[in-house]
Amino acid sequence: MKTAVAVLVLALLVGCGSGSSSAARFRPTTPGHARQLMIRYLESKYLTYHWVACLRTGRSFQSAAIVRCNVNFGDPHIEAYCIVLKDGKLYSDHDDPRIPCRRDNRAPPATIVTS
Repeated sequence: MKTAVAVLVLALLVGCGSGSSSAARFRPTTPGHARQLMIRYLESKYLTYHWVACLRTGRSFQSAAIVRCNVNFGDPHIEAYCIVLKDGKLYSDHDDPRIPCRRDNRAPPATIVTS
């Protein structure tokens, strides 16, 4: 009887421990996938934007690679969203302030066209 109770308690503890770790649920995403999810998110909030550009940051949050999406809202107002996936859903630094999203100067060089 004591053995059965001990096994049951151990099983409950192991089950509780595996479900409580949010680190295991965060997943990386690609820039293209992040862009699609960001557009879907913006449209679900009925936000007006001009364009969305996403790139890898080289940083991570709980072992998941972060993708930074710059959203142009106009006037010019470009807002950065640093994104990871959690349980298949987009999470940004706007949802979880623990996701690092500091200024990133790694943009590709601009092409200057003169006529």
